[in-house]
Amino acid sequence: MTHTPREIAGTVALGLPAVLGAGVFAGFAPAAGLAGWWVLPALALSAFAALCSAFSTADQSRAYPDVGGGYGYVRAQLGVWPARMTASAHLVGRFAMAAAVALMFGAYVVPDRPVVGGLALVVTTALLGAAGFRFTTGVSALVSVVVLGVLALVVASSFAIEPVPSAGEAGTVNELVGVAGLMFTAFAGFERITAPLRGERPHPPAVLKIAIPVLVGLSFVVYLAVGAGVLRQLGSARLALSPAPLRDALVAADSAALVPLVQIAAAVAGVAVLHFVLASAHRTLTGLTEDGDLPTRLRSGALTLLVVAAAALAVFLMPLATAFGVAACGTLFYYAFTNASARVLLQNDRTWPMRTACLGLGLSVLLAMSLPVPAMLISIAGLGAGTGLIGLTSALRGKRAASRLRTPQAR
Repeated sequence: MTHTPREIAGTVALGLPAVLGAGVFAGFAPAAGLAGWWVLPALALSAFAALCSAFSTADQSRAYPDVGGGYGYVRAQLGVWPARMTASAHLVGRFAMAAAVALMFGAYVVPDRPVVGGLALVVTTALLGAAGFRFTTGVSALVSVVVLGVLALVVASSFAIEPVPSAGEAGTVNELVGVAGLMFTAFAGFERITAPLRGERPHPPAVLKIAIPVLVGLSFVVYLAVGAGVLRQLGSARLALSPAPLRDALVAADSAALVPLVQIAAAVAGVAVLHFVLASAHRTLTGLTEDGDLPTRLRSGALTLLVVAAAALAVFLMPLATAFGVAACGTLFYYAFTNASARVLLQNDRTWPMRTACLGLGLSVLLAMSLPVPAMLISIAGLGAGTGLIGLTSALRGKRAASRLRTPQAR
């Protein structure tokens, strides 16, 4: 069956709002502090790792429809304990990513009180989701047009005026791989099209075969253009200190009149990305409850409150740079497991060759282990604590169930 360019364009438009978020609006600041101008070639490595992981999740979603994302795939392919570790890594990455998106929104829209603004975004987005609002293809296309239009203005302004000489440069080439890991989060929204949420129509493999490379490739071009623009206008040292790089680049380029447009785009992108992040975390928690790894009495509303509370706590506890690092590390650990499980898929379940999953696994581990040590330690601690808590909860439920079965016999 052939698929029209319109179907492919609609699929790409659906995925773009989940990709063009905190990374493009705020991710270049911590990245420039580590690697300076080397963040631009690092983006290519990030995009390639994302492409391999996107292929793996698309194949697994086709083989195991209607399960809890990567957690469900790993449970089916590798077993219970690897699945619990996958779920823990995913939740750590999602909650840290929620904090990064919320703090990005606060830095642009409520710069005097970014934490308060971030918390307001978390609550507002959760209420929209609870009310049944969904980012359909039409809504996603509108969001994409708004965000891409504003980003184009930022790039044009950054290159239109000669920058003020920079007071030094930051970063080193030795951090290139670590920055590639940090910027991996910029592309991680591809699951919006490769692993649809429950109740959403899956995309045909023939469409994804084109849409995935187009989505990742288009995102790479956008990030490359924006990164080059803000680095040119601010310099790496000044960029590393900026809480809102796009806003500061416009001010430096004598285009402060465009700042309100950047604030609007940051707000729109923040809601779109956070909606996907919270829904993704909710799906993993739902999978855990359905498989008995969490109490089955936890209903959808209770899980939503748990997701919001965890995201809000992350906003309080983690500065923006730390949130980016933990989000990257947790997400990369998650894709290390999902790529590992994709390696053992049957040939009939594959659209892409097994070597893409092998590359995705290797790159995920390499990038995760190259991230700043504090982010890595926080992520590993969260993964260990989450896995232990899930295992303990499941064991206690098993003991209570066994006790209930023995009680009538004792009587």
